[in-house]
Amino acid sequence: MAIPGVFVGLIIFVALLLYTFRVLREYERGVIFTLGRFWKVKGPGLIIVIPIIQQMVRVDLRTVVMDVPSQDVISRDNVSVKVNAVLYFRVIDPEKAIIQVEDFLVATSQLAQTTLRSVLGQHELDDMLAEREKLNADIQGLLDRQTDAWGIKVANVEIKHVDIDETMVRAIARQAEAERERRAKVIHAEGEMQAATKLVEAAKILNEQPQSLQLRYLQTLTEIAGDKSSTIVFPLPLDSIGKMFGNKWE
Repeated sequence: MAIPGVFVGLIIFVALLLYTFRVLREYERGVIFTLGRFWKVKGPGLIIVIPIIQQMVRVDLRTVVMDVPSQDVISRDNVSVKVNAVLYFRVIDPEKAIIQVEDFLVATSQLAQTTLRSVLGQHELDDMLAEREKLNADIQGLLDRQTDAWGIKVANVEIKHVDIDETMVRAIARQAEAERERRAKVIHAEGEMQAATKLVEAAKILNEQPQSLQLRYLQTLTEIAGDKSSTIVFPLPLDSIGKMFGNKWE
């Protein structure tokens, strides 16, 4: 009859032994409470926890990669979009992560969702599409400041997708096409203005130097002579001919 009692006692002893000696990996820390009060952070390696009197909570110090669920965001120019992101963070103070917040993973996720909506709602759609790096930095900085009290360091935030309604996609395409047409017209007008300016300058030079006009006549005659064409009547002032050949025309 004594054998079952010894067997039960052996099981209890082994259980207490396993509870007393804990092994923490290099990336783990143990937050130790003695009679409900915080005592210290231990680890890594072999640590001793006094049964019944002490309790230990494991904390993983590795970087956590967390998907932020898709959020409905209304931009500053009243465009409704769905945005999701990915969050990179890690625990740097195990004591704060356990004592200051009930569940730091859930708390960080919820805070990331609200911060994402708040920050993106202050920007226009064009900023969301073209300035993601700046928005990522703004969200990361805001989250890092708010989670500092929890002993958490937010390393990076990346906006993954900005989903736009099909109707808005067509409107953006029309807007882009109109912008390209506007730029083409502006470039064409600038070219016409530059050409007109150069023509005015050329006319002034020809007016001040008649010899230049005579050379232009000769160049035009050379170009015409090279073409297979019919008889061409080319008006030429008599005084210009006189100047070219050195004769006096009366």
